Amino acid sequence: QVQLVESGGGLVQAGGSLRLSCAASGRTFSSYAMGWFRQAPGKEREFVSGISWSGETTHYADSVKGRFTISRDNAKNTMYLQMNSLKPEDTAVYYCAGAQRVVLLTTIPTVKYWGQGTQVTVSS
Repeated sequence: QVQLVESGGGLVQAGGSLRLSCAASGRTFSSYAMGWFRQAPGKEREFVSGISWSGETTHYADSVKGRFTISRDNAKNTMYLQMNSLKPEDTAVYYCAGAQRVVLLTTIPTVKYWGQGTQVTVSS
């Protein structure tokens, strides 16, 4: 069992930056593929970025490629999402996600564990 807790959300102006963190409980964090998803008001939850258990493989949605960077520190049981050049359309609740036995998390059905979410609001 893994519990995921996000932090780092907030209100930022367009063009600004935020760094989200996802702290995981449990001793098996390093064996989990991890990822970030987001859900804007009135829209379905969507994939943002994924990272393999080792951190060597990453994947991004086209909408955030070149602006967001995912990383993880297995010694600290923590995953990060550095978000730069934020746009109003990035406004959403951002969710941390994890699963074992997959190389990358890119779709909702592959997620086994979810965090509670953290709000990111980008003003124009």
